[in-house]
Amino acid sequence: MPGRKTLLLKRGIGDDCAIFSDGGRNDLLVTTDLFLEGVHFRPEWQAADSVGHKVLARGLSDIAAMGGTPCYAFLSLALPPQISSRWVDDFFQGLFRLAEASGVILAGGDTSASRSGLIADIMVIGWAPRDKAVLRSGARPGDEIWVSGALGGAAAGMDLLRQEQKIAKRKDALRPLFYPQPRLALGRMLARRGLASAMMDLSDGLSIDLARLCEASGVGARIEAESLPRLPETPFDTALHGGEDFELLFAVPDSRTGKIPKQVDGVGLTRIGKIIRSRRLWLRREGREEPLPVLGFQHF
Repeated sequence: MPGRKTLLLKRGIGDDCAIFSDGGRNDLLVTTDLFLEGVHFRPEWQAADSVGHKVLARGLSDIAAMGGTPCYAFLSLALPPQISSRWVDDFFQGLFRLAEASGVILAGGDTSASRSGLIADIMVIGWAPRDKAVLRSGARPGDEIWVSGALGGAAAGMDLLRQEQKIAKRKDALRPLFYPQPRLALGRMLARRGLASAMMDLSDGLSIDLARLCEASGVGARIEAESLPRLPETPFDTALHGGEDFELLFAVPDSRTGKIPKQVDGVGLTRIGKIIRSRRLWLRREGREEPLPVLGFQHF
C-alpha cells in the first residue's frame, strides 16, 4: 500500500521485550507473560485484586527493564467454573488500578473456560526513543552492578505462606509478593540519561538473572555479600536467590556512577558489585571469595 511503513524486528528472543522499528522517532516494545494458578499463585492465599495487579505488573516490569514507557495491554483469561463473578470483578479492579497508575489502557484480549485452573496471558506494548532501549548485552568489564529496592521480599513472603497460612497478620510482609511495583520511572531515567549499559528485571532471583545478564554481555561479575539490600527479616540466601521481586538489575560504566542518585521515586539504589572480564561469577563474603551459586526462584 502507498505510504505504508514496514515494521522491522530489531531485537527478538533474549531480552525482556522484543523491539520493533518503523523508522520513526520511537521504537516499539512488546512483551508477553503467562500467569498460572498453582504455579504463580494460589487463590486460597492471594486476594483476587492482587492477582490482577501482579498479572499486569509482570508485563510492566519487562517494559521498565528496557527503559520504556508502557501504553497498551492485551489480556487473555481462561477461568475455571468455580471462580465467582465477584472474584473476577476484584481481579479487574486490581489490574485497572495499576493500569491507571501506569498510564496503560487495556485495549483488548480474549476469555475462555478452563478445566485446569485460572490462566492469564498478558501482552504489554510500550515505546522507547529510537535506539535508546537498554539491552542485557551491553555490560563491559569495569562497569558497576546496581539493583533497586530490597531483595528477597517476595520469596520471604512465599516462605511465610508455606510455613503458616495466617495471612491477615502478615499483610505488610506479603506486600512484595502480592503487590510488586514495576520500576518504570527508574528504567526510563537510566535509559534517557544513558546511565545503564545493560539492564533487566529480577523475576527469577539475583544470582540466576545476573548470570543471564553476564552471559548476554560476554562478561563475569563479582558481588559483595555485605552490599545486598534486604530487610532485616530476609535471610541472605533468600535475597541472593529469591525471585518475583521485579526490581531492576543494571550495569553502570564507572565514569557514570557519580550520576546515579540515591533513590528514584522513593526507591533506593544500591551498588552491589562489579563486572569483570573473566566469564565467571564470584561472591565476596567476609573477606573471602567463592564461586557464586546460581539458583532460581522455585514456584509453588
